[in-house]
Amino acid sequence: MKTKKLSKTKINNGKFNAVIYILLLLLAVIILYPLIFVLSASFSDPKAVAGGEMLLLPIKPSLEGYRYLMQYKEIWVGYGNTIFYMIAGTLLNLAATLPCAYAMSRKDLKGRKYLMIYFMITMYFSGGMIPGYLNIKSLGLLDTRGVILINGLVSTFNRIVARTYFMTSIPWEIQEAAVIDGCNDFQIFGKIIFPLSKAITVVMTLYYGVGRWNSYFVEMIYLKDRNKFPLQLFLREILTKSTFAKTAMADGMSFSAEQMMALIKQADTANMIKYGVIVLSALPMLIIYPFLQKYFEQGVMIGSVKG
Repeated sequence: MKTKKLSKTKINNGKFNAVIYILLLLLAVIILYPLIFVLSASFSDPKAVAGGEMLLLPIKPSLEGYRYLMQYKEIWVGYGNTIFYMIAGTLLNLAATLPCAYAMSRKDLKGRKYLMIYFMITMYFSGGMIPGYLNIKSLGLLDTRGVILINGLVSTFNRIVARTYFMTSIPWEIQEAAVIDGCNDFQIFGKIIFPLSKAITVVMTLYYGVGRWNSYFVEMIYLKDRNKFPLQLFLREILTKSTFAKTAMADGMSFSAEQMMALIKQADTANMIKYGVIVLSALPMLIIYPFLQKYFEQGVMIGSVKG
């Protein structure tokens, strides 16, 4: 009897594992196909890609798109700006989020429940785009790098995740011992809490860094100087030009011969470099993420408990 039960259990486990492997395989295909397609398209003839001839592997492989991309100076200006916004902005995010989260984790902070409610309101309600724009204008921050760095300085969600880590992962007794030894609040955080918070610091860096790297909407609203544009804004511009040229020609709008040739050239140029720009913009995150994956998984688990 026991042998039969064990055999049935093994069969059931085998079926369950087979279903899991099939689902994981399908998920891998769904995730990998767009990545491989974009990479292949960046090396393919843009006309073949636009005509739907390419399904997965490159067609008429060529480095022409990348050669043109190397000559497009604004792309590299955007790359430099994005790196600056990501590094400087993430450091400011950490400097504002971690101390605040630590303060909210302290048992002796009076009224912390009410402060948490006040902070959480900002997760669901905002002042709106127009009041925000007028506020930035009144502060004299329009078309400055400062508005990009201070916008979204603290994420309430990230603050809750960090607060939960401080509450659950660092014993309160350590802080009490530090107080007995004569440490003040700043010394406790700087010399004890922060060195013990490597995992949550990396998680917050990943969260904020990816957000900074992919950001374009705020920059599109507040920046006019193209020398301050991030890479994602130039990418959006290239995609918009390609879409506009296709739509204009498809709708049968009346153009002169010179205008039509200009539109065709614009569409071909945009199609030639857009996949290359997508590859270049995604490559740093794809390289960095595997090294931070274990910390990212810890961050997901930390954020699952917000009591």
